[in-house]
Amino acid sequence: MELKEVVAVITGGASGLGKATAQHIVAAGGKAILLDIDHEKGQVFAASDQDHLLFVDTDVTDEQAVLAALNAGIKKFGDCNVVVNCAGTGSATKILSKHGIHSLQQFSRIIDINLIGTFNVLRLAADLMQTNDADEDGQRGVIINTASVAAFDGQIGQAAYSASKGAIVSMALPLARELADVGIRVMTIAPGMVETPMFASLPESVQQSLGAATPFPKRLGKASEYALLVEGIIRNTLLNGEVIRMDGAIRMQPK
Repeated sequence: MELKEVVAVITGGASGLGKATAQHIVAAGGKAILLDIDHEKGQVFAASDQDHLLFVDTDVTDEQAVLAALNAGIKKFGDCNVVVNCAGTGSATKILSKHGIHSLQQFSRIIDINLIGTFNVLRLAADLMQTNDADEDGQRGVIINTASVAAFDGQIGQAAYSASKGAIVSMALPLARELADVGIRVMTIAPGMVETPMFASLPESVQQSLGAATPFPKRLGKASEYALLVEGIIRNTLLNGEVIRMDGAIRMQPK
């Protein structure tokens, strides 16, 4: 599948990894349906290319809201054949600290957005994609989920975040095995330290320190590099059921 043929549903599409992916797809002639709760950023971005972008204010954990967003995208662009799940959140919270015990509500919220939200979008999109016309390989769609290196070497304070991302890693293969029957591939990207709005809020010295911890290249990753990997996954039909670390060979320390 070439990018010019892509109609992608991108969660977290108003900024960061999602926005960079949408920009990359649109630059190649494809189209993107942006699902995000940041109404202002989403509207501004979509207005920059109304022929190729559609923004829908969407809570990814809300079944009806996601279904409405998918239907709006199909109404505008005709179909959808790619999903890129980038929406997510996190926190640095210890189980036991001077501030008290880890909040169960906070843990549930991170699981709900990162894991349940990802699953909610991919299941509803898969239901629609199974009716797409198949290509010469029998392919009807591609689903790309976003995990994190925290799924493998989470740091102190990342219990909730690592749990959510670890679950995304774990479901990659069973999803790919099941959806193979209808010609839908499932892949997962596990980024390391990548420049996103979250990192932009950190002091420059902290950003440089995090980049220097990466073996090579000694810098933070770029959202555009994530978008390039998405392109590679979309174009290479043999990539299926696997998790790709995009991390410059970093292995996170306990803290």
